Amino acid sequence: MSLLKNALYIAQKDLYSELKTKQVLATMIIFAGLTILVFSFAFDPSNNTTKAVIPGVIWVIIVFSGILGLNRSFLSEQKNDTMQGLLISPMDPTSIYLGKFLANFSMMIIVELVAVPFLFLLFDFKYIGSLPYFIFVLFIGSFGFISIGTFLASLAANSKSSEMLLPLLLFPVTAPILIGAVQATRIILTNLEKLPDAIAWIQLIAAYDVIFFVLCFLLIEYVLEV
Repeated sequence: MSLLKNALYIAQKDLYSELKTKQVLATMIIFAGLTILVFSFAFDPSNNTTKAVIPGVIWVIIVFSGILGLNRSFLSEQKNDTMQGLLISPMDPTSIYLGKFLANFSMMIIVELVAVPFLFLLFDFKYIGSLPYFIFVLFIGSFGFISIGTFLASLAANSKSSEMLLPLLLFPVTAPILIGAVQATRIILTNLEKLPDAIAWIQLIAAYDVIFFVLCFLLIEYVLEV
């Protein structure tokens, strides 16, 4: 219980700090908006073939705006020398990881709530798929990406070139999640007849999420104390 309580304190601290500065979340939303605008100019929204790129665009937005938030997650603690204080406090290191994860995941959800409807609106996308399945894919895909990303951000924060190192570490590890999420999103948005295929991709993502979340949870103590 104290683990979750401490994690909520960390998440609350990060979200309150972001609410005051409005730096990371604003940057993520602006980036997502610019990405959608660039794609809308690159592809003709009135062309039906263009609709095929929408699942890919959704996950491009999630991945790259997510990296912007993840990069700042632990760097802010390093710059303010607060990480050492957190580590010597009577708080389990897993609480720090869980709190950072909750803060990053909350910001990612906010970006998705703003970006995805804007994308559908700009591309005049007539939604005919299964909304619960679509939301579920977004949730588990983002969950896996952010949980692994938060862990790797803590690892990369000790490097001088952390902003370059994080994507290099993150993309290979999260590739199965992203491939599965794009494929499942494409089927759910465009071809519900192949829903069993989408469910198979969802099961793959869920299994990957569980395995890596547990691994991150177990290994974070060693990473933070390096």
